[in-house]
Order: sequence, then C-alpha cells, then structure tokens
Amino acid sequence: MPKLKFITFSCRSPDELADFWAAALDGDRRALPDALDSAIVERPDDGPDLLFNDHPTDEQRDLPIHLDVSADDREAAVERLRDLGATVRETKTEAYETHTSTWTVLEDPEGNGFCVTEYP
Repeated sequence: MPKLKFITFSCRSPDELADFWAAALDGDRRALPDALDSAIVERPDDGPDLLFNDHPTDEQRDLPIHLDVSADDREAAVERLRDLGATVRETKTEAYETHTSTWTVLEDPEGNGFCVTEYP
C-alpha cells in the first residue's frame, strides 16, 4: 500500500526554508549529498517528512507544494491511481552521485499535482 513519504516544496533556498521548518516543527535536518541541491526535515512524529528542492516556482512549474507518495512498486501504484481517476503527466529519472531516482508526476481528479516514487 502506498504511503505518504514527503510534503515537497519547490523553492529558491532549500537550506534556508528547511532551517525555518525544522525550527518551526522541532524537526531535524537530514544530511544529503551536496549534488542534490535539496534539504530534508525529518519530523519528530509519524507524519511525512518535508523535502525542499531547488526549483524556483514560475508559471511553467505549477507544483510549488505537493505530496510525494512512496510505493514498493511505483508502476503498479501509478496504474492503480489511474484506475481511480488520476492522470499521468510524466515520468522522470535523475541520477545522482549515490543513486538514481525515478518518479511519476500525476494529477488527482481535480488537477492537483502529486508524485509517486519507490523511495525507501
């Protein structure tokens, strides 16, 4: 069963925004490789962590804050969500120093964007 893993923010200053939310929510910053240009705040409870990506928002990018859903089988989860009424926008893959990440960007039935990945 898919689970909510991150609430993701596209922003100009991931470190500054992560510091703010870490202090606001009494969370801890997770160390990430420098090449990622991202920051993660682990929350002290069972809720989703916060992910901050260096992607300034503009009219071409309409997912400034969105949910990241994690599943053991991304493709099966995407198919199930399509059967429930979601629409697939695109699937992306990026390689980093230590791993490769693939995710699918979808819209719920009202057009709200979210992503599905196989994040552990």
